[in-house]
Amino acid sequence: MNGSLLYLHGFTSAPQSKKAQALRARMAERGFGDAFICPQLPPSPRAAIALAEDLIAASAKPVSLVGSSLGGYYATWLAERHGLKAILVNPAVVAHLQLADYVGRHANLYTGEAFDFTAAHIDELRAIEVPTLAHPENFWLLVETGDATLDYRQAVAKYRGARQTVLQGGDHSFTRWPDVLDAVLEFVE
Repeated sequence: MNGSLLYLHGFTSAPQSKKAQALRARMAERGFGDAFICPQLPPSPRAAIALAEDLIAASAKPVSLVGSSLGGYYATWLAERHGLKAILVNPAVVAHLQLADYVGRHANLYTGEAFDFTAAHIDELRAIEVPTLAHPENFWLLVETGDATLDYRQAVAKYRGARQTVLQGGDHSFTRWPDVLDAVLEFVE
C-alpha cells in the first residue's frame, strides 16, 4: 500500500469498533499497519471535519478514506473536496435529517463518555452535505439491505455511478466486513 487509510467511525462509535479493529489487524497482517489512521472523532461535525483535514494535510503519503455510518457522510465530503478515494459502509446520506431526532445527551458505545449533540451540530451537518457526486468513480458503496438504522436504498440512489456492493440481509454493523477487507485494501491502493 503506497498511502495511508483514514477510518472515520460513526455517531456514537470509536476507534475500538469491530470494523476499525478488523481493518487495523488486516492491514498489520499485510505489513502496512502503520498506514492506518483512526482518530476519536469529536461530536461536532465541524470539529470532526477539521481533525480529518488536519490528518490528511499532515500525511506524507496519499490518503484514502473509509467511512462508516456518519463517518461515511464525512468521508463523502472529504473525498469530493480533496479528490480522494472513499469506501462508504452503510453511510448516512442526509445526516442532518437522519440525526435530527438524536439531538440531546448520548454516550459513546466504547468509551462510555457522555456528550451533547445539539441543533448547532445539525446545522454543521447541513453545511457539509454533498447533494450530487462530482466524482462517483472515487467511491465504493458497501451496504446491507437489513440495515434497520439507515435505509440502504437512499445510499444506492445517492451513489449512483459509483462502484456498489449491495448485500442481502445483514444489519447496520455490516456483518460481512471481514469478507471484504482485502478488496477494500485493493480499492484504495
